Amino acid sequence: MRKRIIDPVQQKTASLEGDWLNVEGLAEVEITSEDAAHPIEAALVSGRASGWRAAGPGKQTIRLLFAQPQRIRRIWLSFVEPQRERMQEYVLRWSADGGQSFREIVRQQWNFSPQGAPSQTEDHHVELPAVTVLELSIIPDTSGGSAVASLDQLRLA
Repeated sequence: MRKRIIDPVQQKTASLEGDWLNVEGLAEVEITSEDAAHPIEAALVSGRASGWRAAGPGKQTIRLLFAQPQRIRRIWLSFVEPQRERMQEYVLRWSADGGQSFREIVRQQWNFSPQGAPSQTEDHHVELPAVTVLELSIIPDTSGGSAVASLDQLRLA
């Protein structure tokens, strides 16, 4: 039997390889709010380190409006919460008709814990033929607490 030990850091790097869409050039972004120190571009454009953060607590929505329909096969999300325990829920939806109707891709909850699970990374493999709108809704604390939504990275391929 042949085997080899792989470095977990290399696995994470490998998951980010791919032909990512240039979201900045292909889409207009609508957001419910943003912290001036953590604008949405920081989560959507490679090379930015701070990620996006909402201006205040409560449910937040990030909507990508594509000028031309896009074929999307992969949606990669990364969330980081190093400070507080909370349960977050997010919903990804897409539209082929400019937002007149939506289809849900995934609805997921995650328990953040600074001592045990301070981050969540999801790699959704999909087959969406003609996306005109992609929407991410985040409920940062399902218990109704004062947590603020954030998104470290969002990549599309």
